Amino acid sequence: MRRPLHQILLPLLLATASNAAAQQAYIPRSGSWEHRDPAQVGMRPDRLAEAVRFAQANESSAPTDLELAHYMSFGREPFGDAIGPFKERGPQTGLIIRNGYVVAEWGEPARVDMTFSVTKSFLSTVVGLAYDRGLIRNVHDTVAAYMAPVLSADYSAHAAESGRNRFGSTGTFDLFASPHNRRITWDHLLRQTSDWEGTLWEKPEWADRPARETATWLTRERVAPGSVYEYNDTRVNVLALAALNVWREPLPDVLRRHVMDPIGASPTWRWFGQIDAFLSRVLAAVDAQAARR
Repeated sequence: MRRPLHQILLPLLLATASNAAAQQAYIPRSGSWEHRDPAQVGMRPDRLAEAVRFAQANESSAPTDLELAHYMSFGREPFGDAIGPFKERGPQTGLIIRNGYVVAEWGEPARVDMTFSVTKSFLSTVVGLAYDRGLIRNVHDTVAAYMAPVLSADYSAHAAESGRNRFGSTGTFDLFASPHNRRITWDHLLRQTSDWEGTLWEKPEWADRPARETATWLTRERVAPGSVYEYNDTRVNVLALAALNVWREPLPDVLRRHVMDPIGASPTWRWFGQIDAFLSRVLAAVDAQAARR
């Protein structure tokens, strides 16, 4: 049986109205966020104020001196020396935004403060951009197939200063040479399920949040890539170096050009790597490897 015409037109009209509302959504321009009273955007001012008070009353107990905070936590691990810059963090700060309007703020929202593990999201973004542009053909490809040997800046500086190479060292290193590491895919690194083995920038992967039983640090059997999740910063650095290898340009430049500038992000952000995480060059053998496959 055919439905009456009004039953057909009504959903179409609702869909049209919904699309029109979406097209008229308020999207503020960079630096021009407008403020609204909570009631203007359908929020209860009393409950919002209660949420702000709760946040302010539950400030982190960690020291505002981020270097001290590091040594009170990760600094107790093996090879736990600080490997990057620190600064004092500011007061607890928050913004509550609804429909593009600022309805509450406290602290110093414009202050430039340090963040840490949020960088992992930026890293996965630049890997996604590499996939979109065909630099990575499939996230289930092994990373080894894309990697050229890499040369550290330390080795290059020594050779330039002394006029010769160090005997017994090729000067290059391969992140995916072992039988276990050769099976690791981009997907494994992105989901932190690779169980990558090795040392990068003088940080062995077993030293990050190590097991309580020290006898297992160097002796445990490796699990199949993709089978076990483990949060591990050394392996995140491996992913960053692999992404650098396919982009062949600094990852902060990639992020700025393709993400931060297009969305109107403030120019005050910086992406710092480890103080010793420098390469003199990334050898460009990826095209030759692809031609041989």
